[in-house]
Amino acid sequence: MADAHVVVITGGGTGIGAATARLLRAAGHQVVIGGRRPEPLRRLADETGALAHPGDLSDPAAVHDLIDTAVARYGRLDGLVLNAGIGRSGAVGDLSDETWDEVLRTNLTGPFLTLRAALPHLVEARGAVVAVASVAALRNGWGNAAYATSKAALLQLCRSVAVDYGSQGVRANTVCPTWVRTEMADGRMARFAAEEGMAGGVEEAYAQATRLVPSARPGDPAEVAEAIGWLLSPAASFVNGATLTVDGGISALDPGTIPFGFRVESRGGDAGP
Repeated sequence: MADAHVVVITGGGTGIGAATARLLRAAGHQVVIGGRRPEPLRRLADETGALAHPGDLSDPAAVHDLIDTAVARYGRLDGLVLNAGIGRSGAVGDLSDETWDEVLRTNLTGPFLTLRAALPHLVEARGAVVAVASVAALRNGWGNAAYATSKAALLQLCRSVAVDYGSQGVRANTVCPTWVRTEMADGRMARFAAEEGMAGGVEEAYAQATRLVPSARPGDPAEVAEAIGWLLSPAASFVNGATLTVDGGISALDPGTIPFGFRVESRGGDAGP
């Protein structure tokens, strides 16, 4: 964004949200970071000068408080980054009602509530929304029913905003990363490493998880933040309702061609199919 704008970032204390806050603050923008855990938010606020506002963003009252605080403090709202999210494993037959509800409430209902509260201000400012979804919104994996469903629905939620409010100057786009080195991903990799007895721990787990990514590595939060910053900026003024994959090329790969380009082996060393 060329001029100083006001941006609210949910899930702003760590990972992609924190990297986006750093990027925007370095560019001179005012940033309000929301999330459930006060300590990461406060540390980032001390580091960057962002305004920390803890709260459970699946609670309508907390959502309104976050948006109202941003507008009261800075007088406007130009951008919204929907980054808060959780991941829970399980196929449809394995998921409890509680797990399904937790994932959908955090990954979909929270963004809906935040959008609804922010939209009057975004319309006034002709502002922009960027949601952080996942390649799981586009390509599914094993045991990922709740997370993938929530992220696919988030993609369509943002497209709805683009269609319904584009004539009023609001843009809404989505980024879809693959594995990015965040706190949440580190936790999943630690479990993966423990389950498979990997001597190399988290590093080996990331290497295994990204071995078919054309860029041959996980992403860095700052790389996704750059994409978010661009989508918020005037440089993307005619980009609306778009889905930008930030995934090292993995979603471009046809799985049916893998045997022609890779020698796939099991972690035990036996040749795979």
